Amino acid sequence: MKNFFAALQFITSLPVGKREKFIPAAMAPFFPIVGLLLGALVALFDLAVRQLWPLSVTALLDVLFLILLTGAFHLDGLGDTADGLYGHRQKEAALAIMKDSRIGVMGLVAIICGLSIKWAGIAGLNANRSIYLLVIPAYARAGMLFGMRFLKYGRPEGGIGKPFFDTKIKFTAFWGLLVPVGFSFFLGWRTLLLNIVFAILVGCILLYYKRKINCITGDMLGAMTEITESGLFLVASASWYL
Repeated sequence: MKNFFAALQFITSLPVGKREKFIPAAMAPFFPIVGLLLGALVALFDLAVRQLWPLSVTALLDVLFLILLTGAFHLDGLGDTADGLYGHRQKEAALAIMKDSRIGVMGLVAIICGLSIKWAGIAGLNANRSIYLLVIPAYARAGMLFGMRFLKYGRPEGGIGKPFFDTKIKFTAFWGLLVPVGFSFFLGWRTLLLNIVFAILVGCILLYYKRKINCITGDMLGAMTEITESGLFLVASASWYL
């Protein structure tokens, strides 16, 4: 359980007691489980607030609640990644920009667009709403494991994400992904489509990263989480998918 709590402390702002020892190889497999817990909290919050407000307002509150739970951890990565990768910059320049704590125009635009897409997707959910709110945050955080497995770390001098790349994670570390996949079977035939879309999103992001600078950083893992989460919510709310 200590590795689960370490993962919880690392990628959320939940007050879960004494700081656990940081063991990346043992902690990373629990990222999807942490995502499932976040999804459960958002689903319960959603059930409560939609008794008082319409779905459009409820969706906004859900997004704000998720930001509160995560401390905007992944949003920061999305903004930095957009600033660094936008345009035709060399790898070194892109990495230097991402390391800058200041946010640029593209970072701000990316965050606004990402949150807007997430809000629209959640607002459009109807059937199986609670299941999607439960599993999609878990899928999004599982996506980081693929980044750690298939791309090399881009900062040899070190960074917040480097410890996760010191030892290449094994495929057995993906066991946490099986939990949201199992819950997704409550969606019926939509299970297959949800998992196909997840695979496409993660694959496209990793391919873009590889072609752009042929590496990944902690910020880029965070951006990957946000893009996957927003994209899955948007697809789940599509009229042809409901």
